[in-house]
Amino acid sequence: MSAKLRRKKAEPRRPGRPRADEANQRERLLDAAVDCFAGDGIAATSLRTIALKAGVTPALVNYYFGSKEQLVDAFIAERVTPVAASLREGLLAAGPAPRALMAAFVRGMHDVVARYPWWPALWVREVLNEKGALRDVLRKQIAPQVAQLLAGALADAQKRGELAADLDPRLTVVSLMGLTMMPLAAEHIWRRVFDADDIDRDVLLRHTLALLDHGLGGKHAR
Repeated sequence: MSAKLRRKKAEPRRPGRPRADEANQRERLLDAAVDCFAGDGIAATSLRTIALKAGVTPALVNYYFGSKEQLVDAFIAERVTPVAASLREGLLAAGPAPRALMAAFVRGMHDVVARYPWWPALWVREVLNEKGALRDVLRKQIAPQVAQLLAGALADAQKRGELAADLDPRLTVVSLMGLTMMPLAAEHIWRRVFDADDIDRDVLLRHTLALLDHGLGGKHAR
């Protein structure tokens, strides 16, 4: 055995330092935090709760994030911000036509929930709730990238005569949120009310797009 190898073997591991095979530990801890935030709310979740969820000691959570405030900052930067970015990219790629923009928003929301199943529950707890911890994040980060961008694009389309004059572009965005986030967030309720286990996410998506595209239809439709 070489002297270099003997020195490396004898070198003690620093206290609190994760093993090499735990390189993904931070991601696992962040995933555990997201589950706790969506289930119990950000304010009610402690570092100890996250550690229990991940099956590690609180010291390891502290090693990676230092404090709950820093963990929440990491959650916003690495979990919430990518959601807004993906929605924004979809809108920018859709072009200026209002139907394409609205379809891109609806598809984008469904894609987000497919990738991040915790998003609807977190939205209800931390955005719709009056004391939600993400309200400022919505107003300062998500709204300018998504809601205000879409409203502005729809307003431009309205000026070109491509959107009905009696529609308010801002309220149109609110309506789109109602047609996407609420059915996804309340899925566990309406499935029981209507015995609707036969309706999967693809059916829900097609229904929403059809409703936007031609409304209720029928022989008296305008």
